[in-house]
Amino acid sequence: MALVNIFMPKLGEGIMEATVLRWHKKPGEWVKMDETLLEIATDKVDTEVPSTAEGTLEEVLCKENDVIAIGSVIAKIRTQATLETETVQSTPSYSPPPIQVDNAETTENIVPAVPYQPLQHEVGYNPNAARFYSPLVMNIAASEGIDFNELSAIQGTGNEGRVTKKDVLNYLEKRNSTSTPVSQVSNTPILSQQVPQVQVQQAPPAPAETAKVDVDHFSPSDNVEIIEMDRMRKMIAEHMTRSLDTSAHVTSFAEADVTNLVKWREKIKGTFEKREGEKITYTPIFIEAIVKSIKQFPLLNASVVGDKILLKKDINIGMATALPNGNLIVPVIKNADQLSTIGLVKQVNRLANNARDGKLQPADTQNGTFTFTNIGTFGSLMGTPIINQPQVAILAVGAIKKKPVVIESEKGDSIAIRHMMFVSMSYDHRIIDGGLGSKFLAAFVKALESFDINSNF
Repeated sequence: MALVNIFMPKLGEGIMEATVLRWHKKPGEWVKMDETLLEIATDKVDTEVPSTAEGTLEEVLCKENDVIAIGSVIAKIRTQATLETETVQSTPSYSPPPIQVDNAETTENIVPAVPYQPLQHEVGYNPNAARFYSPLVMNIAASEGIDFNELSAIQGTGNEGRVTKKDVLNYLEKRNSTSTPVSQVSNTPILSQQVPQVQVQQAPPAPAETAKVDVDHFSPSDNVEIIEMDRMRKMIAEHMTRSLDTSAHVTSFAEADVTNLVKWREKIKGTFEKREGEKITYTPIFIEAIVKSIKQFPLLNASVVGDKILLKKDINIGMATALPNGNLIVPVIKNADQLSTIGLVKQVNRLANNARDGKLQPADTQNGTFTFTNIGTFGSLMGTPIINQPQVAILAVGAIKKKPVVIESEKGDSIAIRHMMFVSMSYDHRIIDGGLGSKFLAAFVKALESFDINSNF
């Protein structure tokens, strides 16, 4: 018999840790190959971790709500295979490390199931050497104005002294609760771990700490129900608040005549579903129009780090999706500019269905460069959406309504019933001025209004 290590799996680029939500198995229970062992959560999505071995769960090495580094051993499974017949479970790109013998069990062996291969080279912990910081930690530090000297002073609780997201958030909570200046030493921006040369403005003062309410003083006569936020709602609240603290939000509005688009969809939706096996919504068409507009005005497809603008070459469109529990998630259509209308329809439907069924993978919510949200689904005419950091713009469309509209032509003006829709876009005024934002919005509206009703899909 042998003991097999179960590792916290690699969950996608930039994800360095995950939170244990719930164990599906207890020590002593039998676990089948690929059976769900536990549920974990990252900053973006919840997912299940399947077992990479079959046998009895010998030991669980972490508790629920623990934050675990990718590649850490989280459990041990005792298999019925002997060492000679044991097959090491690993992905083709990994090369298994040497088998380790457990000194406490002289006749049995520890066989690693899925050896961990880091996403990038990690610098070993040394107080006098450069430290490794995950992309998530770097992003939080940049948005909160934490310079390198300040970041290096944070006590790390991760593997080999690595600074985790929790460490940074705890540090910010303590920093925000005091009036002591953030840093007296350096203003080096966190652009990468190799560029500590450019001087930027001193980090802005931390916002006032949110007033804390003592819920214990409420009595039944107050007629107040206290509802605890779930984990995802807490993350959304933190993300939205941080976005408003980071970007200089401004919102522009426009109105689009989408009559041709509405008539085209009504004409082809039956044929499309029969031929492609997919229902066609307006979302893929809106995303096509966004892609066209980004190609005209690429600065909308960027992010800001310190005083540097990072212009993104990939066009990855996030689409805000409402979940059955009322929360929101933003799956991302990667390389949307390289997809046909049919390709966009299939991607939109796949991601939306997986989001509602809880089947999104962590990689499905990463690397977005621009976000689209359809608030018209719930009957809203227009809104002022909050930018999805670290992006610089988010576009919202309202409900499509029939309205009497003045039509201008060479023969004169006339009034006709048209399908009209309000469009709003919030953008980061640090790099996008009103003129550019309005031009982008006008290009989006033009793409919709010039839609060819005789277009083939």
